[in-house]
Amino acid sequence: MMRAFFFAIFAAFITTAALADADRLSNPAQEARAVQLQKQFRCLVCQGESLDESNAQLAADLRRLIRAKIAAGQSDQQIESYLVSRYGDFILMKPPLEPGTWLLWFGPFAVLLLGGGIAAMVVIKARKRACAENP
Repeated sequence: MMRAFFFAIFAAFITTAALADADRLSNPAQEARAVQLQKQFRCLVCQGESLDESNAQLAADLRRLIRAKIAAGQSDQQIESYLVSRYGDFILMKPPLEPGTWLLWFGPFAVLLLGGGIAAMVVIKARKRACAENP
């Protein structure tokens, strides 16, 4: 019984590795290009990971799509244009700096400045109260 259990686990690992290799391109240069492209696009499910890092099913589908477009002879720019036209600038790990993405680029700094200003005001008011109470 134990032997059958270990055999089943071993078979699962072999099958998973075989399925992962089935998606890879046979040309090493094209595969390297595909991996490089996958690192430039965001997983729409995970949002914090690139397509290359994500284990989501949608990311796997998009990785297959990228490989198919590379195999068909499309350029990196054509693939990027296709994905951006379909999913918007959000799919890019580094969205372009334009008015529609200013919040993505400058929002964290604005929040940090606002929080620092509020903290400074609280500290100043607390010091004034402490000085007024203890002359």
